[in-house]
Amino acid sequence: MRVRIYQPARNAMQSGTARTKLWVLEYPQADKRDIDPLMGWTSSDDTQSQVRLRFATREEAEAYAREKGLDYSVSQPQTRGQNVRARGYGENFASDRIAPWTH
Repeated sequence: MRVRIYQPARNAMQSGTARTKLWVLEYPQADKRDIDPLMGWTSSDDTQSQVRLRFATREEAEAYAREKGLDYSVSQPQTRGQNVRARGYGENFASDRIAPWTH
């Protein structure tokens, strides 16, 4: 079983970077999912695929995988610059604004 170690990307819906600092060790799905005939829900007997372990550094995650004898692959994160405006959000309501703020 080959586990995956990665640093999650930021939420695409917001500009915040919460939950992107930690490294995640994730187990792959071992069994296929079954569809419950009565309710239509998907289910699986594989509880290992629900486990996501979080580590402060990549080295800690790799050390854990080596300690447990797990084969692992590391995905390097793609970093991008922060979108920081000079005066920030308050600039929208500044009294010295040249043009009126409209949508």
